Amino acid sequence: METALPSTAPVAADFDAVYREHFPFVWRNLRRLGVAEPHVEDAAQEVWVVVHRRLREFEGRSSMRTWLFGITMRTASDHRRWRRRKDPRDRSDEVDAVASTAPSPEAMTERAQGARVLDALLDELPEERRVVFMLAELEQMSSPEIALAVGAPLNTVYSRLRVARAEFEAAAQRYRSTRIQGP
Repeated sequence: METALPSTAPVAADFDAVYREHFPFVWRNLRRLGVAEPHVEDAAQEVWVVVHRRLREFEGRSSMRTWLFGITMRTASDHRRWRRRKDPRDRSDEVDAVASTAPSPEAMTERAQGARVLDALLDELPEERRVVFMLAELEQMSSPEIALAVGAPLNTVYSRLRVARAEFEAAAQRYRSTRIQGP
C-alpha cells in the first residue's frame, strides 16, 4: 500500500479565498477561450464546481493560477463541444465579431469596445497560440508557468508566443488600417 505524501499546497488553499482572488481570472479566460457571453456564467460555475471538488488534490507544484487555467481551458473546450453537439447550427460560442466603429445608440464605453476588438483579434489566432498569447500578454504569466498550464514543452511555448505576437500584431495592423480607410 502506498503511503500518501504530505501535501505541499499552501494552507491558504481555502475555497472561498481562491474563489474571491481568482474569479475574475477564470471569467476573463472563459470569455477569451471562446465561450459566448450568455454561456460564461454556466461555464464559470462548472469551473468552480471542479475546483471545489479537487482543491484538496492541489499539490502546489504549480501556481494556483496555472492550475485554475488548466481547469478553465478544459471546461471551455468541453462547453464549446457540448454546445455544438446540442445544436450544430448554434454559433453562440463563437467570439463576437468586431463591433462597428460608429458609436452605438447607447454610446458604448471605450473599454467595452476595446474588449470586443481584443476578442476579435484573439479569435484570429489558432487556439494553441491564442492561449499562450493570452496567458503571457494579458495574464502576465511566465513562460514556465504557461508550459505547465498548457502541458507543452517550454521551447514550444516560446515558439508559439513568438509566432502569436507576430500574428496578433498583423491582425491589429489590419484592424487599424480598416479603421483609417473605412469600410
